[in-house]
Amino acid sequence: MERQCYDLLVIGGGSGGLACAKEGTRWGLGGTCVNVGCIPKKLMHQAALLGGVIRDAPHYGWEVAQPALHSWRKMAEAVQNHVKSLNWGHRVQLQDRKVKYFNFKASFVNKHTVCGVLKGGKEILLSAEHIVIATGGRPRYPAHIEGAVEYGITNVALECAGFLTGLGLDATIMIRSIPLRAFDQQMASLVIEHMAVHGTRILKGCMPLRVEKLPDGQLQVTWVDLASDRKDMGTFDTVLWATGRVPEIGSLNLEKAGVHTNPHTQKILVDAQDATSVPHIYAIGDVAEGRPELTPTAVMAGRLLAQRLCGRSSDLMDYDNVPTTVFTPLEYGCVGLSEEAAVARHGEEGVEVYHAYYKPLEFTVPERDASQCYIKMVCLREPPQLVLGLHFLGPNAGEVTQGFALALKCGASYEQVMRTVGIHPTCAEEVAKLRISKRSGLDPTVTGC
Repeated sequence: MERQCYDLLVIGGGSGGLACAKEGTRWGLGGTCVNVGCIPKKLMHQAALLGGVIRDAPHYGWEVAQPALHSWRKMAEAVQNHVKSLNWGHRVQLQDRKVKYFNFKASFVNKHTVCGVLKGGKEILLSAEHIVIATGGRPRYPAHIEGAVEYGITNVALECAGFLTGLGLDATIMIRSIPLRAFDQQMASLVIEHMAVHGTRILKGCMPLRVEKLPDGQLQVTWVDLASDRKDMGTFDTVLWATGRVPEIGSLNLEKAGVHTNPHTQKILVDAQDATSVPHIYAIGDVAEGRPELTPTAVMAGRLLAQRLCGRSSDLMDYDNVPTTVFTPLEYGCVGLSEEAAVARHGEEGVEVYHAYYKPLEFTVPERDASQCYIKMVCLREPPQLVLGLHFLGPNAGEVTQGFALALKCGASYEQVMRTVGIHPTCAEEVAKLRISKRSGLDPTVTGC
């Protein structure tokens, strides 16, 4: 059996693995984010937003035929072509940086060696002084539900339902308990409220029991209302499961290398240096325990790890105040602690929340509903009122949140934000105008720009 030796071996061709290797997957290079996650999702979200812009256009003087028709085929082809270009770009970058790429699934033989099978059936052994596991995760199917695996597909619930509704398709979300569990629940409720008002059907407190395929190819779903125990059913073209993700470690044979995992989550246990229970084996990204399941954190963790391994830096990844955005029709961006987390950590009397509803200027002429456009800043109550978290619901939430993330990273206080001059007329300037505290009980509704 052929054996090759390297200084560094990275298992996984997703965002974190590529970042680490550049300082084999079942899809193209780039992992979940590039192939079936962030990139195609954001492009389809943009397609849906453009539909709204077209409906607004006549109010601004554009004579546009209504209703405008959308071609799923053309959109899908364009998105897939862009994804393929990214796959190719990653491959070229690996070649340019003299990184050897193997397209196979690796499994550990011992602490320094993995085995893989090439396309022709030939086995190969790869040994390395340092090994990085960056295999990410895969969607979890609820296998206990009859027909779930046979007839379902997977992705992200609210974001997919949002852009499908925006493209003119009927979409239903079934929620067993609470939406966006890891996020601020007031903001999550507003997200759901906006989606319901704009055409997405929401089934709260319901659980699917089985999925059956009908003779015409449609899928019949039977579910139960958990509050009343009443059963109901509906017919759909597609059933999409969004019930969480599991780490992709099944074929790695981690036990042969002595790498420990959390018995409940199956994620790999790591320390602040991203090292596993075996000092020269590391894990980054979604496969590692206690790490945010976000592409940018995996990318930065991979780069910093590579720099430490080659002696260029000793910097560790900082997982506090990582910004993120949920690309629902009305986008929700956040950084820092939710209101619930802040109260749990500092007590209700130790937290001050400043908030406001606002109306984006671009919503005024077409008279768009802005009932759920809302911002809140979670602060310590004691001066200088350090900002613990910022939550923004509205257009371009990701762009707004990215800017304020730097302020939180630098330890900004409420007063410092209030002394920041806003750019007029923008949605982002509303953050610097948050004068009303929840504790005051005053009406947080404000007018447009």
